[in-house]
Amino acid sequence: MSQPALAPPSAVATPRRIAALALPALVVLAAEPLYVLVDTVVVGHLGRLPLAALAVAGTVMTLIAWLGSVLAYGITGRAARRFGSGDRAAAVAEGVQASWLAFGVGVLAALGMQLGAGPLTDALAGAGEVAEAAERWLRVAVLGAPGLLLAAAGNGWLRGVQDTRRPLWFVLGPNLLSALLCPLLVYPLGWGLTGSAVANVTAQTLSGALFAAALANERVSLRPRPRVIRQQLVLSRDLLVRGVAFQASFLSATAVAARFGAAAVGAHQIAVQLWFFTALVLDALAIAAQALIGAALGAGDAAAARALARRVALLGAGCGVAFAVVIAAGAGVVPGLFSPDEQVRQQAMVAWPWLVALQPIGGVVFALDGVLIGAGDVRYLRNLTLVAAFGGFLPAIWLAYAFDLGLGGIWAGLTLFVLLRLAALLLRLRSGGWAVVGAVR
Repeated sequence: MSQPALAPPSAVATPRRIAALALPALVVLAAEPLYVLVDTVVVGHLGRLPLAALAVAGTVMTLIAWLGSVLAYGITGRAARRFGSGDRAAAVAEGVQASWLAFGVGVLAALGMQLGAGPLTDALAGAGEVAEAAERWLRVAVLGAPGLLLAAAGNGWLRGVQDTRRPLWFVLGPNLLSALLCPLLVYPLGWGLTGSAVANVTAQTLSGALFAAALANERVSLRPRPRVIRQQLVLSRDLLVRGVAFQASFLSATAVAARFGAAAVGAHQIAVQLWFFTALVLDALAIAAQALIGAALGAGDAAAARALARRVALLGAGCGVAFAVVIAAGAGVVPGLFSPDEQVRQQAMVAWPWLVALQPIGGVVFALDGVLIGAGDVRYLRNLTLVAAFGGFLPAIWLAYAFDLGLGGIWAGLTLFVLLRLAALLLRLRSGGWAVVGAVR
């Protein structure tokens, strides 16, 4: 297959080019949560028990999907460097090895859950009807894990070669099909909760098959190369450790909020979900940064990469300011959409100023995360996140509990976490140590 002409790295740094990569990536990022929402609505009409079972077992599948996103982020930068150096075949070859890794992990997950689904759901829900129903759903749904992780790897290498249009259709199409299939299987065919699991497997397997077919059509060698897979594992390991630090931080924040009462934890949930929603949009910008930064460095143009990093940071700040304005304007309305409880709304107002203030800061942080991931500077990101989480966020929120500072103390801790990351990311950006040129870092 002939290689497409590459645009000069300086030309790809325009806002239009960034948007052309970010907007399709945003749709892909939103497709899975939207499908989960549809699935939840369908199952919710079966009754309280099936809905509870879906919540329990779905947590496991969410963890597997998170592993896929870690793999995708790691492969994007590696493939982008090869692509930027003018070697599309080598970029696609990175995708081949990532796909073998993804498929292997997916098969292990599918087999492991056939043995471990029962003990795992018992541990999450306690022995009983909910755990039994969750086990049945999980045993079926996890059969889609190979396809789910193949799709994640496919997203990674296609983003690396700056193709975000095909992933849009490869993810959106199967999810739309599954959204139509789910109510048919659950109700007219009478499969109940199992029908939901089968619809999940259908979407994930079809999506994985489409990405695998795209890989095969590139006409590169499909032979596994253990050395490259090991290199990708090291990259994924650092991103995984970073992700675990995030998970530990937010789980701890929820645990502390729960100790301040039901109204506090309810309000915290509202604010955190809004934070996660804005993060989803900003993540699309970070994905564009990964692809473009990797390509610029692969082409040997560190100056263009640094200019692009500054532009992406400014765009992130701009998006953050826009979110801040909208969230501030909605202070009197939005919490009431989530809960009619007056105490919950009052508690939400405690977190609200912090949530508004965090938007511009978070916009820059998410953008620069994408820059460093695209540059392959993930060890720095890993260490930074560990220091900010265990040296800033976690001590702050547990001190908030010890001194009874309430929800404001928790969100002050989150703000400290983001500010520490912002300071360290700006220092790294200024140092230029991240901008290592070449097809391989």
